[in-house]
Amino acid sequence: MPSTQTDPLSAAFGALADPTRRAILERLSDGETAVGDLAEPFAISAPAISRHLKVLEEAGLVARRTDRQRRIIRLQPDRLREISGWVDRYRRFWEGKLDALADYLEQQENKP
Repeated sequence: MPSTQTDPLSAAFGALADPTRRAILERLSDGETAVGDLAEPFAISAPAISRHLKVLEEAGLVARRTDRQRRIIRLQPDRLREISGWVDRYRRFWEGKLDALADYLEQQENKP
């Protein structure tokens, strides 16, 4: 994903499109961790993990800090809340449509 992306939501969804990056976020949901520990379960190279982390960081989904010689990665809850809010608007829309459909079907069942 190019770093010239200006829309934060698009950058976040682009980052989330990759299953490895989603798995990284899942691991980080338990708390911050060192990059080396984070990379252990993945069957990809350390440079590949670094590239995934760079995309996640540019999208605002993770942040890194240095603790002595270790690079520590943690989730960024603000961007995740922004994504959740966007998705929730559409969830409410579809739930309303499904509720209306259920009401209609119930009325059809109760017709003589």
